[in-house]
Amino acid sequence: MSHKVIIPIGPYHPLQEEPEFFRLYTEGEKVVDIDIVIGYMHRGIEELAEHKHFDQVAFLVERICGICSSSHPYAFVLAVEDIMGGEQNVVPERALYIRTIVDELQRLHSHLLWLGLAGHFIGYNTVWMWAWKYREPILEVFEMICGNRNHYAMSKIGGVRRDIRDMDIPVLKKTMDDLVPAVDMFKGAVMDDPVIQARLKGIGVLTREQAIEWAVVGPTARASGVNIDIRRDDPYGVFDKIDWNVIVEKDGDVFAKTKVRILEMYESINIIRQCLSKMPKGEIDANIKDVPPGEGIGRVEAPRGECFHYVKSDGTNRPIRHKIRAPSYMNVASNKVAAVGGTISDAAITLAAVDPCYCCTERLIVLDKATDKKLMNGWDLIRLSQEKTKKMQEGRL
Repeated sequence: MSHKVIIPIGPYHPLQEEPEFFRLYTEGEKVVDIDIVIGYMHRGIEELAEHKHFDQVAFLVERICGICSSSHPYAFVLAVEDIMGGEQNVVPERALYIRTIVDELQRLHSHLLWLGLAGHFIGYNTVWMWAWKYREPILEVFEMICGNRNHYAMSKIGGVRRDIRDMDIPVLKKTMDDLVPAVDMFKGAVMDDPVIQARLKGIGVLTREQAIEWAVVGPTARASGVNIDIRRDDPYGVFDKIDWNVIVEKDGDVFAKTKVRILEMYESINIIRQCLSKMPKGEIDANIKDVPPGEGIGRVEAPRGECFHYVKSDGTNRPIRHKIRAPSYMNVASNKVAAVGGTISDAAITLAAVDPCYCCTERLIVLDKATDKKLMNGWDLIRLSQEKTKKMQEGRL
């Protein structure tokens, strides 16, 4: 007769960069069930946004994620610009190119970071050191054009905050040229290595049907054969003016997720090169002063998948409702099926394979401190949100 043993991963664990708790139910070495517990780092971003000026909100949401810190402000300004008639009708063309360049530099930065961590997780520290080495020039480019290595502060309603100088373009082009042989090396070292294939193939499989059922996004979805990408399906920036390919694999295992991210780096380099050659002269900011009443949505293909922002304005200088859904909120939940059936030793790399950003996912639970009794949970918050939305629709708020 089998005996279930509970094995905790987290809230603090070497393979989880941020606090999150996974409770594995095991029989022998096999994982038969998993509980996913979030709520260790809730920061109240949505509530804070409703008390700040529209321009301040762009800086606030940038702090949701330090690695893909272009995606949230970009999605936010897209949502506000949607209220005003859409990005293409509001933002100068040069700014659209700059937004796209920053967006793809961020993808390179994020994918290299994940690849390095993945190498470290499986004991392949050479890949880790290589990834950190070749990620460094990307961060130096960010510092050159944005003033900072993280938290780029580029997107603003109606344009971008900084131009890319003519003297910076040759540096950008050389950085992209130098990165190609590095990605070639990663492709050979990772995708052609029989030891890595033996360690990652068939591990943490998420089938296409499961990916759709759990509504996963980004590389997690594309690695399972789901051909989705916001850059193509709902274009923003200049993605509809650039030639590039959506990378899709079908096996749905950790190896497929690795392969998608490596091949996507080639596409990012290609997109940046085209943007640099096609970027016109001109203004970078429409100097928007006021936001009219209305509702808007912004969708950006962050390195982890679709980043969604909803904004409602009443014509004042701040949003009266700001709703955010980060990609990890969808992807982390898929471990409920991807990690089950595997071994304990495979569980941690499976959890890490969705490239989770746990602080992006945070929601809250309200407890009575005296009794530790749960007073509110996620469903209670949804109910409160629906009640508030109804009041706004009826003009009572």
